[in-house]
Amino acid sequence: MKKILFSILFLLSQISFAEDEVKELPPLDPAYMGIHGMALFTQGSSIYASHMPLYKKPHNVQLLYKIDNDNLAVLQMIRDGELITAKPEKFNLQRLIRGEKLTVNVDLYAGHFERDGMLVYESIPLTFDKQVYVRTFDDIQPSNRKQNYDVVPLRKNYKIYIHRIQQAPSFDHIIGIDLEAGCLTKFNTSSPVPKRSELQYKFINCGTMKPLYFETGDFQKK
Repeated sequence: MKKILFSILFLLSQISFAEDEVKELPPLDPAYMGIHGMALFTQGSSIYASHMPLYKKPHNVQLLYKIDNDNLAVLQMIRDGELITAKPEKFNLQRLIRGEKLTVNVDLYAGHFERDGMLVYESIPLTFDKQVYVRTFDDIQPSNRKQNYDVVPLRKNYKIYIHRIQQAPSFDHIIGIDLEAGCLTKFNTSSPVPKRSELQYKFINCGTMKPLYFETGDFQKK
């Protein structure tokens, strides 16, 4: 009986120790504090937020998150809009890099919030529920015509293709593919920054294609 009791106490102590280990995270890097713009798009009834990256801190991260949303009007706006962006209040992006669940207040714009976009909703809560993709720029490659995409499966037969941004000049490109059939993740283009139409042609035989985001201006040589 004593042996059984000792075993139970030992097991409980190990569980408690493991929980303490999980809770102990290094301090947040204050350099990641800032206003982190997001491009929003839908897949079915789900909303996803893609961080709009730049080359330098605090924005040097490609990041995709599933949003927890129960606002039908917001869902319809994002689903029907060509480009919907969010301008959040200041927060530390490292919390999303770590995969935390986080709610922040955002302004929602039809169009790019820094480029004459129209404010539609002001200071509404947006909950970042689940991280589905993250890539820092620690291994960023020199600019060249060889393009490489990461694949993020969201559900059966539906995947998100995310271009691995290179050193300047480069581009950010996100595309959704339904009923994928022999889709390439690596291919050459006519230049390091091809036209959007050329990129979409590369995916034309993959299945039903939905362009989600394309940005070149933030990734050119200064």
